[in-house]
Amino acid sequence: MGKICKILSVAVFLLGFGVMNVLPVSASKLNFSVEAVIPDNQRDTNKTYFDLNVSPGDQQTLVIHMRNNTDKDVVVVPIIKTATTNLNGVVEYGDSNSTPDDTIPYLLEDLVKSEEEVAIPANGFYDLELEVMVPEGEFDGVLAGGITLQESGDSDKESSTESQGLNIENKYAYVVAILLHENDNEVASELKLTNVEPNQVNARNVINATIQNTMPKFMNQLSVMAEVTKKGKTEVLYSSEKEGMQMAPNTSFPYPISLHGERLESGKYTLKLTATSMGRTWEFTEDFEISGDVAKELNSQDVTIKANYTWLYVALSVFGVLIIIVVYFTIRKKTQEKDRELDELRKENEKKNENQ
Repeated sequence: MGKICKILSVAVFLLGFGVMNVLPVSASKLNFSVEAVIPDNQRDTNKTYFDLNVSPGDQQTLVIHMRNNTDKDVVVVPIIKTATTNLNGVVEYGDSNSTPDDTIPYLLEDLVKSEEEVAIPANGFYDLELEVMVPEGEFDGVLAGGITLQESGDSDKESSTESQGLNIENKYAYVVAILLHENDNEVASELKLTNVEPNQVNARNVINATIQNTMPKFMNQLSVMAEVTKKGKTEVLYSSEKEGMQMAPNTSFPYPISLHGERLESGKYTLKLTATSMGRTWEFTEDFEISGDVAKELNSQDVTIKANYTWLYVALSVFGVLIIIVVYFTIRKKTQEKDRELDELRKENEKKNENQ
């Protein structure tokens, strides 16, 4: 079948406004448990992830307590990533297809280091140490990211099913957020519309409007309303509206406007987009163009668009009519020739009878 279905289930130690909610997962799917050891410079000791006050040049060791309650050793791979925003308007603290913007002052993976692989002994525990090196340069706002703790060997499941044509990849991991603050200076909110272009999501045509959060702060309760019209026209061709999204600091995400199975048509268009977050509103108007080649390529890949056989039907109909005409005139010609032959034969017989 060649179709890949990826299911990523994540247990997250993230509670509280401005970060994200806990994602549900069955603990029985994981062979180990984790607990962040909260340090003295934690901003809120009620939170179970790292939310730290730091100073320029600080060095600090964070500890994550990991316990293995099984009878076999468990090997865990830690991966540290800067927070990003996915196309659903959800902040991701682990590995993702999104990347932070160039506006970000520092990447968390450059500031926080851990062992590449650790083994938790059977029925035992292991304290994973994270070395935090705060940059010498000062920064306002927040540096956000997280550490993903995933059992080694999950990638083997992918290769074992690939040869059967259907690849179902199940991954279960813990993701612990890491937030670094140097001060409580107020950070202004700023959103930009950086790009508008046709694209696809899950093999379905969309218009992507890329929204950028250029500031080192979370943009909470983000609402977006978008409309696409032909350039110079008022009729709305495609629209989308979504509430309750969130953006990580210094990130962008492509907000998709679905075509709901319609074909992309080449031409010039206008996008009008309104974004609201944290008491502020931004309004954007952007003209863009869809070329014929791009529309043709994306339409051919959209699984919801049925093939258009109109011209084939027309051609077959014309061909059928031509065949009928040819057959008709062929039969008519043969009939006329036969009638002439019979007429000549009749005249010959009449002459013979007269001579007798």
